[in-house]
Formats: sequence, C-alpha cells, structure tokens
Amino acid sequence: MSTTAIGRVLAVCVVHAELEVPAKSSKVGRTAIDKRPVPHRVPVRALGLDGDHVCDTKHHGGVHQAVYAYAEEDARRWADELGRALEPGWFGENLRLSGLPVSDAVLGARWAIGDTLLEVSAPRVPCATFQWRTGEPQWVKRFTAQADTGAYFRVLAEGTIGAGDEVRVVHTPEHGVTVRDLFTGAHPERLDALLESEPTLSDDVRMQIERHRRRRAGAVAR
Repeated sequence: MSTTAIGRVLAVCVVHAELEVPAKSSKVGRTAIDKRPVPHRVPVRALGLDGDHVCDTKHHGGVHQAVYAYAEEDARRWADELGRALEPGWFGENLRLSGLPVSDAVLGARWAIGDTLLEVSAPRVPCATFQWRTGEPQWVKRFTAQADTGAYFRVLAEGTIGAGDEVRVVHTPEHGVTVRDLFTGAHPERLDALLESEPTLSDDVRMQIERHRRRRAGAVAR
C-alpha cells in the first residue's frame, strides 16, 4: 500500500563524545548515546550515519538498527512531564522528526528522506545505560509504560540526510503491525501472522514476538 504522509527532519544527530558508564549500567563501560545535531548533510550507509557508532555492538547497531528516529511530538510530551527541555539527540536518536507518528510507524514501511530510503525495522528497547544517561528515576519503567519508543530503520538505499529534509512515507505494508504493537505485544494474532509471513524480520524482532507468545501462554496457564 502506498501513501503520501509527509514529515520533516528537524535535526540530524551523530556521536558527540563517548561517555564512561558505571558498571551497573553497562557491561561495556562506555556509551555513544551522547548524540548531538550537526549543521551539514550526513551520508547514510548500511550500518548508519557517517560520524556515528555504537559501543555495545552485542546489543545495539547492525543493519536492522542502522538509524534511530524520534518524534518531536513525543519529545515535547516528555519535556512537559519532566519539566525540562529535551533537545535533539537527548533520546540518543539520529533523527528528530516532526509530523509523523514515529512510534506508530508500521513495520516494513518505507520512508524516503532526500535520496535515502529507509525501512522501519524495530522499536527501541530501553536499557540501563539509557536510564543512566537521562538521570530520571525509574526511567526504563516509565519509558516502557508510555511506549513512545521511536523507531529503528534499516537502510535500503544509501544517500544523505540533512535538517529540513522532507520525509515521505512511500510504502506501508498491509499487515498494519506497528512499532508500538511489537513493543507492547498488542494484537497478538497479527504479531503471530507477521512472524509467519514476513521473511525480512530481524532475529531480535522474532525473539520479541516469541517472548510475547510465551507471556501469553504463561498467563493462560495460570
């Protein structure tokens, strides 16, 4: 299914500096979550943006987590709740976008930005390093409950992205399963169907769906 939904890139963010992380918050001891906007167009490759990287390569990065985007609308809601400004990069995102419901993007949807083509691949799962970085108590629990996760993308066509670029949703799969659905386990029958019918799902996404299946089975057994 094609669509003409349009958004805008507010900022493109890459690593500003690696940070030392307390052992209780990171097995690696370092993080590249400190991302900040850059004024120039940034090349986008299969493994992410030029000038960006991850430290914990076991749990982050790779082709299915090449680009992370967060919605300005979700960031503003959090800013109101936390009583502080949340500038682009605060969530560790590469792209701060406006005008599109990023956390409700359909898995497999294709978004064209400049000459780059991205495909929605997964929700962001909060971790202890993210909580440490924010300095907010119970952040993982709160972020999980809200489920405004933002979205990871794989890169289908390499190109460049810059602030001000238009974002066009050029294809949306018929299955309708969203990033939020996958994160929360909503619509289990659709998640099960997706697992059976979509060959491009990453191993991490398949494991997420299997975890939801096990939780449902456990709830029924009780």
